[in-house]
Amino acid sequence: MRPLLSAKLLLPLVAAAAMAGCQAKAPAPKADNRALPMMERVALGANSCWFKSGDPAFKAYRLAPELNSFSGRPRILVVHRNSPEARPLLVVQAEGSPAKLDAFGPLMGEAVGPRIATDVKRWAGGGKGC
Repeated sequence: MRPLLSAKLLLPLVAAAAMAGCQAKAPAPKADNRALPMMERVALGANSCWFKSGDPAFKAYRLAPELNSFSGRPRILVVHRNSPEARPLLVVQAEGSPAKLDAFGPLMGEAVGPRIATDVKRWAGGGKGC
């Protein structure tokens, strides 16, 4: 009787395995929308696309990330290359979960402002590239 018992247990397992193979795959996970992971993505994108690439629009500036924020608002700053202690020209910060993203400062009013806004939104949402 043992072989019959084994077949009775094996049949449901085989059927379950076959059905699992037919199910639709889960959608790809969305980008983490908490403040810190979002700002980490923005900082990486800004660093590689604006600064390390040698982009002429950002040649006079440098990136100053402040991601370890005790206020719950991780942020990145864009400052003058030769006077990083001066007032920032761009602040991009996020707060909360889901994060509320803000970008402000004099650079947002310049010709590069719309590009900054587009880039920051793309990186915040998990997009890659420049």
